[in-house]
Amino acid sequence: MKESSNQITRLIGPAASGICNEQILILVFERLKWDIHALCRTASVSCRLRALAKRLLWRELCLYRAPRMTSSLTTQGSSSNRIIGGWQALAKLMFFCGGCEPTRHFRLGRPSPGHFVKSARFSKTSGRSFLTRRCRGDELYVSDPCEHPNPTGSGKGSRQYDVGVYRGVFRSFPKSRTRELLIQKQVGFEAGVRCPYCGARVWSMTAAQLIPRKSAARRLGSSDGALEYFVCLNGHLHGSCWLAHLSSDGEADEDEDEEENGDDLDFTDSEDETLSHKHM
Repeated sequence: MKESSNQITRLIGPAASGICNEQILILVFERLKWDIHALCRTASVSCRLRALAKRLLWRELCLYRAPRMTSSLTTQGSSSNRIIGGWQALAKLMFFCGGCEPTRHFRLGRPSPGHFVKSARFSKTSGRSFLTRRCRGDELYVSDPCEHPNPTGSGKGSRQYDVGVYRGVFRSFPKSRTRELLIQKQVGFEAGVRCPYCGARVWSMTAAQLIPRKSAARRLGSSDGALEYFVCLNGHLHGSCWLAHLSSDGEADEDEDEEENGDDLDFTDSEDETLSHKHM
């Protein structure tokens, strides 16, 4: 990360007229393997660079880091230069766990802060587990849960549960069956909750009774269907659940089972996307 920061710093020195040249910037970030921290620093230098990042660089980062998922999410029939919710929001969703705060349907002793993640897996197969039978035609990518410690012991009244925080994104959400049902049910927006990725208002899928609890809980590894998630106007999903805390022995056994069963540990399945940033 130090090397990438130094390169960006040199570019934005006194002779920085070339920094706004799109081809030069793309070459620089290709050399940096599209390091998201370097891109954040660049976008914060000036309004002009911020606009260039919004128009071009965030899209290039998404295409580089998650080409299959990004290609699938691109609005059908439109240019690949546009995506619902914006490229910056999608990039943030890819690499940032939004944390968790208490809600009316998910009691938490205290908020769990958001943070950048070192790697992430988004799966369309997992996404199907979060769709009710009437919405199975929708296309949804969902991440594996990010485990947050539960030091207060809240949730089932015990310290044996961790907080699982997960996120996802719909393809063509305005045309989805999920949105259609939310409108038909006249579900109101959740008060006091906003999308952590684009800032839009959200629907509580618990309030809408559109959570297939058994399949979603099984996919997350949650206990007793204790989970909650929201979907925003732009189709970004964020949610939380209680995860049973595993001992180190249990974790080792689980890893061995995955290898023996031939699960896709390198995430080469065309419906899955693995993201990583080694330069953070």
